[in-house]
Amino acid sequence: MNAETKVKKYLDAIRKGNKKLNIFLHVNDKALEEAKAVDKKSKKGRLHGYVFGIKSNINVKGMICNCGSKVLEDYRAPYDATVIEKIRKEDGIIIGMLNMDEFACGSSGESSAYGATQNPRVPGKIPGGSSSGSAAAVAAGLCDVALGSDTGGSIRNPASYCGVVGVKPSYGLVSRYGLTDLSMSLDQIGTLANTVDEAMLVLDVIRGKDERDPKSVDSSALKIGKTEAMRIGVVRVSGVDKDIQKLVDTRVDNLKKQGFKVKEVEIKHIDLAVQTYYPLVYAEFFSGTRRFDGRRYGKKIDDACGEEVLRRILGGSEITRAEFTGKYYKRALEVKELITEEFKEVLKDVDCLIMPTCPGFPWKLGAAMKVEEVYASDALTIPANLAGICAVSIPAGTIREMPIGMQVMAGKGDEGKMFAVAKELSRIGL
Repeated sequence: MNAETKVKKYLDAIRKGNKKLNIFLHVNDKALEEAKAVDKKSKKGRLHGYVFGIKSNINVKGMICNCGSKVLEDYRAPYDATVIEKIRKEDGIIIGMLNMDEFACGSSGESSAYGATQNPRVPGKIPGGSSSGSAAAVAAGLCDVALGSDTGGSIRNPASYCGVVGVKPSYGLVSRYGLTDLSMSLDQIGTLANTVDEAMLVLDVIRGKDERDPKSVDSSALKIGKTEAMRIGVVRVSGVDKDIQKLVDTRVDNLKKQGFKVKEVEIKHIDLAVQTYYPLVYAEFFSGTRRFDGRRYGKKIDDACGEEVLRRILGGSEITRAEFTGKYYKRALEVKELITEEFKEVLKDVDCLIMPTCPGFPWKLGAAMKVEEVYASDALTIPANLAGICAVSIPAGTIREMPIGMQVMAGKGDEGKMFAVAKELSRIGL
């Protein structure tokens, strides 16, 4: 199917379904024109025919990139993020900007200033966050692939709840130039798609060194690793629903039948991940938001933001007070390094790690959840961000008609191994 036909199909689907689902915040009114242009090219790029939705914290020139906030409600991006440049170069079409938790502060998709995104697979339940629109757009069939950002699970969490594939690359694999960051020491831009192959293709296009992001690194083309004699480590973490763990264990048993060597492994300090993560995020987010002072970018963030964003700003302000001399932030960094070293040691003995993506099920939209309960939904995804390693959430099946995701993790720069196991799990099915 050519790009023009696909764009017409998706624009029609968005017109019919978006009012109910609240996935797209803005649609690219030039998408059809751009699709016609790439169809006419004699030599077409690797992403010809692929239509993208973009999380609204990634700059797309000329589009409103409001980060799901009233603070930036009229902000039009003056340039393309590096990832957008690369997608356009390979003839991918940007169809619009997607809903998200405000400034990526959230795990449910409910904190957007423009209303909650609906879960197209489980009506009435949260889609997960903060890349809520990205996962929901793919699950609802409103685009082929979406880009999201992942600070502590913001791609993998909604991928799990919406039943799609979501990839958090190794730290530095993808340039973040043009991303409105939540936490620069943890953030990564990644891909959401219906299949492992599609997610991998797009990641291969957007990866690589960028002089505008000093943390980005050189990398070779992504290739599926060999699965012969591959060793799998199973990580068990307290607090996981027993039915979810049982489903993941069934998938792991299928790997055993395919000849994979499987053993249980322990990450000693993994239970400290949430407590380590939030001091880092609060401090870095507070620092990053000081530029939203109302002089250059829309409104003053402290006056115009929602409850969760304000909570993180106030928390960051407290943590970074001069009298504390950064001790809480420094302690969090020390535990982060400890967890990073533990993952490195474990990954010397196994090629990949497997665990559930989320410890529990998506809750009802609008349910009265305690802050600690919401934060705990990322307990299994945060560790990969702290360690800087790659991780992918793939569908593991359903329980009571709710999609369940499972994670495959591999060492930093070992995306080939990660994709090999994820692809094999997808191939053998339940």
